[in-house]
Amino acid sequence: MTLLIVIIVLALIFDYINGFHDAANSIATVVSTKVLTPFQAVLWAAFFNAIVLVLCKNHWLGFEMKVADAIAKIVKTEAISLTVILAGLIAAIVWNLFTWYFGIPSSSSHTLMGGFAGAAIAKAGFGVLADLAKIYQTIAFIFLAPLMGMILAYFINLFILHICKRTNPSKAERWFKRLQLVSSAAFSLGHGSNDAQKVMGIIASAILVYKTQHLGIVLDAHTGSTWLDALAIIEKGKQKITFIPLWVQYSCFAAIGLGTLSGGWRIIKTMGTKITKVTPLEGVSAESAGAITLYLTQYLGIPVSTTHTITGSIIGVGLTKRVSAVRWGVTISLLWAWILTIPVSAIMGAIIYYISTMF
Repeated sequence: MTLLIVIIVLALIFDYINGFHDAANSIATVVSTKVLTPFQAVLWAAFFNAIVLVLCKNHWLGFEMKVADAIAKIVKTEAISLTVILAGLIAAIVWNLFTWYFGIPSSSSHTLMGGFAGAAIAKAGFGVLADLAKIYQTIAFIFLAPLMGMILAYFINLFILHICKRTNPSKAERWFKRLQLVSSAAFSLGHGSNDAQKVMGIIASAILVYKTQHLGIVLDAHTGSTWLDALAIIEKGKQKITFIPLWVQYSCFAAIGLGTLSGGWRIIKTMGTKITKVTPLEGVSAESAGAITLYLTQYLGIPVSTTHTITGSIIGVGLTKRVSAVRWGVTISLLWAWILTIPVSAIMGAIIYYISTMF
C-alpha cells in the first residue's frame, strides 16, 4: 500500500509539473501580444484547464475519458508492476524538469509514455507492448499533430486576413485582443482534456495492479464506492478502463490547474517570441487551430502533444507572412527534442527500473 501511495503522489507531482511545463502552450501568444499580463494569463488558463473535468464527466461537447483509456493500455496488464509504474514516473519527471530548465517545449505526454513503456520493457521485454497500432499512431502524431496545427493555422490566418482586409487596423486589433481570450480558453480546454487524462490512466493502472496482484481481486464490470473502486472489465480479451474514481479525476485536474497557475516562464519565452513574432490576429489563428486539433484527437482517443500542436500552429501563422518569418534554427532544435523524448525517457525508465530492483 505504501508504494501505491508513493506512486499516486508522484503521479500528481508529474501532473503539477506538466501544468507549469505546458502553461506556455495556452498562454504564450496571449502574453506575447500583451492581451493579458503573465499572472492574468496563468489564472485564465488554469481555470479552463480545471473546468474540463465537468465537461468530461458529463460527456459535454464530445469530451470523454478516451485518452486515459489509451494511456492505461500502453503495455499488457500482466507485465505491469508498481515498480514499473514508479520507474516510468520518475523518468518522466526527470526529463520534464530537464527540458523545463533549458526552456525546451518538449512533450510531457510522450515522456510519460516513454518512461512507462521503457520500464515495462526492462521488466519483460518488447513483448509487453499491448496495442502496437495505438503506439505507432502515437509516434506518427509526433509529426502529424504539429503538421495539422500548422496547416489549419495557415488557412485560418489567411481566411481572417481576407475577410478583414478593409477593416480599420486599430479597431481590428482591439477585436482580436478580445477574441484571443476566447481562443486561448478553447486551447486550455483542449490541453486540460488531453493532458490530465494521461495521469489518470497511470493512476488507474497502478490501482488496477494493486488490486489484482496484491489483493488478488478479480475485476469485472462493477463500480464500487471506495478509493480502490473497480477500474476495468475484460472485453473481448482486452483491458478497458471504464470507471475512474472521482478523487482521481478531481486530483488530476486540480494538479494540472495548480501547475498551470505556477507558470512556466522559460518555455513561455521560447514559445511566445523565439519561433516567430505573433500579433493578436495571429494568436487567434494559432490557438484556434491548436484547439481544433486537440479536440479532434481527444475525440478519437489519440494521446497527442499539446506542445507539438501549438508549436506547429505558431509556425503556420508565421508562414503566412513569409518563410523567413519563422526562426527555423529554433524550430529544428525543437524537432530534435521531440524525436528524442520517447527513446530517452524509455531508456531512463529502464535504467531506473533496473536500479529499483536492486533494493
